[in-house]
This record gives sequence, C-alpha cells and structure tokens, in this order.
Amino acid sequence: MRQLPRAGLAGLAILTLAGVAACSPPTKEPATSSTGGGAAAATSAKDAGGMDALVAAAKKEGELNVIALPPDWANYGEIIKAFGDKYGIKVNSAQPDASSADEITAAKNLKGQSKAPDVFDLGGAVASANTAMFAPYKVSTWDTVPDKLKDANGLWTNDYGGYMSIGYDATKVPAPTTIEDLLKPAYKGKVALNGDPTKAGAAFSGVVMAALGAGGSADDISKGVEFFGKLKAAGNFLPVDPTPATIESGQTPVVIDWDYLNVAQGAKLKGKLDWKTVVPKNAVVGSYYVQAINKEAPHPAAARLWQEFLYSDDGQNLWLKGGARPVRADAMNQAGTIDKAAFAALPKAEGEPVFLTEDQSTKAKDYLTANWAKTVG
Repeated sequence: MRQLPRAGLAGLAILTLAGVAACSPPTKEPATSSTGGGAAAATSAKDAGGMDALVAAAKKEGELNVIALPPDWANYGEIIKAFGDKYGIKVNSAQPDASSADEITAAKNLKGQSKAPDVFDLGGAVASANTAMFAPYKVSTWDTVPDKLKDANGLWTNDYGGYMSIGYDATKVPAPTTIEDLLKPAYKGKVALNGDPTKAGAAFSGVVMAALGAGGSADDISKGVEFFGKLKAAGNFLPVDPTPATIESGQTPVVIDWDYLNVAQGAKLKGKLDWKTVVPKNAVVGSYYVQAINKEAPHPAAARLWQEFLYSDDGQNLWLKGGARPVRADAMNQAGTIDKAAFAALPKAEGEPVFLTEDQSTKAKDYLTANWAKTVG
C-alpha cells in the first residue's frame, strides 16, 4: 500500500507551489527534443503540431514511464490501463509504493536513461522544491483548472485530491458528524489516526482538521493537538497505524484519513463490513497532488499525452470513480460532463474547504514537532 509512504511529510500535498531506482545502463537511447516532432520543447499540444500529431509522436515512442502509482491509489490501476488501451502505449509502472521524494531521487539517479520517469505525481512540498526539474506544459483543458491550483507557466498543475475524513464501522460506533463527537464514550479505544503527524501527511492534516473542528484555525493548530490530548485522556485514542488489514479485522473501527482512501476501503469491504465515511462539519481540510513532466523525460510526447489524458473529462472521471476529487470537478459539473453518480457518491462536506499555505504548513509542522509528543505521546 502507498498510504503511509505516500502520505509522508516529504510528500505532503499542500496547496501552495501554492536507495531508490538503481542506476543501470540504458537499454536504448533516450528520446531527445528531435524525437516525437519536437515534443520535448512543446508547451502545449499546439506546439507539438496539434493533438493528432502529439498522439502519433507518442505512439511512435511506444512507451511511458510512471513511478509511485499503486493501482489501488485513487483508481490509478484503471487509469493506467485506460491510457494504454486507448493509445496502444506500454506503460512501465515502477516502484508503486514509493514516496514523492523517491520519485525525485529516481529521476536524478536515472537521468539520461530510458528508464527514467517521464512524469511525476507529487505532494506539493516536494513539487515546490524541485520545479527546476519540470518541463512547462499546458493541457488542452488548462482554462478549466482554477488559477490557484496551477502554476501560471504550466510547470505543475494540481490534479486530484480530497478532504480529511472520519471512516468508521457503522456496526460498532454511531455515525460521527463533528470532531467533538469522537470524545464521547461510544468511541472508547476506537479512534486511530493514519500515522504520526510529525512524519505523515495524512495524520498532519488530521490534526489540522481537529483544530478547525475544535475552534482553531489554519494559522493556529494548537486546538488540534489539545483535542488529541483530550482524546487520549478519555481513552478514545487508539495508537495503532491503520491498514486495510486492521480495518477489516475490526482492530481500528474509526480511522481519520483522506476521504478517498476511506471511501476506497468501504468499496473493498462491501459485504464484509459496513464502512462509511464522513467529512466533519465545518472542519473541511483539502489537499491535492500535483502532476508535472520530467524535463529529461525519455518519452516526451507520451509524457505530454499522459497529461492530456489525465486532465480530459475521461481521465478526471476515472479519478472520481476512485473516490478522489478531480481538480476540474466544478467545471465539468457545470458543463454536464462529470460522472454524476460518482460525484454524488462523494462524502458531503459542509463549510468552505481550507488549504494550508506553505507558511501555515511550516508553522503547523513546527508546532507539532514541539508539542505533539508531550501532549499525546
């Protein structure tokens, strides 16, 4: 599972922007800017000669290298298959359980080789620290991606994400609607957080969610730490890192994690467990992952075609099918091109979503480092 490595603080997906991979000799010469109709220099499909020319160039390359994309993460298994089937391009998926930081390390170690990653799927913190490695590219649907969720020059674009949530076994606990509900006796020894918030991004955002629900803010998460201190004092906090196995066995009947991961667990356990997901009222913490093209991509046309696919209606709906919230959801909903059933199935969220800025995230991490252990242990 990619959940914990993928959620590491090194790969924390914040809004602002807004070893690994052993070095082996290349099996063939990597593509250059003269390959694929000058695709390596193209900043849009138009620059590549239009979509038909981009597709032809990508098919000529015949392969795409992706990394850190587990098939059960946000429906990536189906997304990869759909892309390969549509264009007849072989997708080489390396290190599916790697972290965002591992992706960058692999690209550096394999630079100039045919096995190097063509594209990245990164948390915001890692992306913002490595923009010099990205090739600018604006997909055909660029105008329908909110301005605050993309780099103005096309170096990176937010793609899919979700909201922090509470997943729970409806046969063992009552349905929570607020963070404060978890302090009730019905949740004694049952509430797990996905990881250590000083190290894991999902747990970090869980503390932010608790802060909002307890009257704090993105600028001051102290109430979130205080909340977990109260949760521990009440005997409700369960110091176990949740996994699919602990959920299925009943060891972790309540899990604070991203909604798309909790929703995915419910889908997997249908018929075995009544696993439901709720986004607490007025405690909506959002986060997106980032797509970018490796400027040293050995398959530059395929890399750009992959981006076009991901941001097409088909690609966005495939993420939605996996329980993730696609970045173009609002525009597609207005245009009537969204998968209405999948969109309606997303956990409902009340209140304006909060996305931490880089400064807020840094301040929150510093506070957690200084106070989590002594408050929660």
